[in-house]
Amino acid sequence: MSLSACAELSRCFAAAASAKPNSGKSNSTAATSLVVSSPIGRDGAVLSVSRSRKTSRIVMEASQGLTYRDAGVDIDAGAELVRRIAKMAPGIGGFGGLYPLGDSYLVAGTDGVGTKLMLAFETGIHDTIGIDLVAMSVNDIVTSGAKPLFFLDYFATGRLDVDVAEKVVKGIVDGCKQSDCVLLGGETAEMPGLYKEGEYDLSGCAVGIVKKDSVINGKDIVAGDVIIGLPSSGVHSNGFSLVRRVLAQSGLSLKDQLPGSNITIAEALMAPTVIYVKQVLDLISKGGVKGIAHITGGGFTDNIPRVFPEGLGALIYDGSWEVPAVFKWLQEAGKIEDSEMRRTFNMGIGMILVVSPEAANRILENRDQTDKFYRIGEIISGKGVTFS
Repeated sequence: MSLSACAELSRCFAAAASAKPNSGKSNSTAATSLVVSSPIGRDGAVLSVSRSRKTSRIVMEASQGLTYRDAGVDIDAGAELVRRIAKMAPGIGGFGGLYPLGDSYLVAGTDGVGTKLMLAFETGIHDTIGIDLVAMSVNDIVTSGAKPLFFLDYFATGRLDVDVAEKVVKGIVDGCKQSDCVLLGGETAEMPGLYKEGEYDLSGCAVGIVKKDSVINGKDIVAGDVIIGLPSSGVHSNGFSLVRRVLAQSGLSLKDQLPGSNITIAEALMAPTVIYVKQVLDLISKGGVKGIAHITGGGFTDNIPRVFPEGLGALIYDGSWEVPAVFKWLQEAGKIEDSEMRRTFNMGIGMILVVSPEAANRILENRDQTDKFYRIGEIISGKGVTFS
């Protein structure tokens, strides 16, 4: 990475005037992505709106349940921003932006790790946050069926601590190895006065490739198709503004044991995001995969419907997978409603695949002892996501 004293963030690629939507996501970092054919000079991957907003409601009444908005993040505002940008660059909103290249598409995505960084600062755990950074982008682009090729990172800080930065980059390298892609380069910006002592910010960009006739876009999904869930390692890298609010209200510290578990709260919250690339590409290669959604901010409610065509909805089976203890604690300690949990967190499922019934049977019957796949629902006629 080059070292710069200025706030220069090199763009992954220029966006385009002509755009085609891929599957989409809505989260606290509102995603903007498109298929491009001619440059218009705008970043075409993800526009982040994830910075936490100060709120005057510092202390919530114990009897009142917390929400993501209470914690300073307005998912609806993020979606509104995407809607407005779509007027200027039609077709945005996908998990990854597609750029035509011969008989293939380059697929690009960019993201950060949000306020999970604040827990990294507090715990001193810096060597896995880079895995989170890589995961957020490569998991997005693999939803199109793309194999990641390379990754670029951006590390910004007020005063460069070489030892900390080295740990962060080590995590990025580990994430790239898990994704079978190359850390091609990046940018290190030292900007005195912009960040507090000991703090930094991260973002990254992943680029992959997929044959045009192999793109996963959800267009062939029909009622009766099966939803397969891949388990998460925990909270991953979304919802941490609400996590931190719950932690502050709970009276517990990061060093305390997580209720219902044998690990600390810090260990549970800092568990790195699962990188699904190899697992998903392997499942795609066996056929029958019609649509894929990365369950990030916006949870089940906002991410799953972006995968399938209009007129279809998702029925999710309650109790069809094991919900990790960290989510049970968050909901109880924060008195968070079910609907808010499902729209904020992944609830133990970090990626979903919509597959044909035949493919579902094959996937579930042929899984070995190390594979954890769950039949968590089905596609139905209707709209949105319902739980039963």
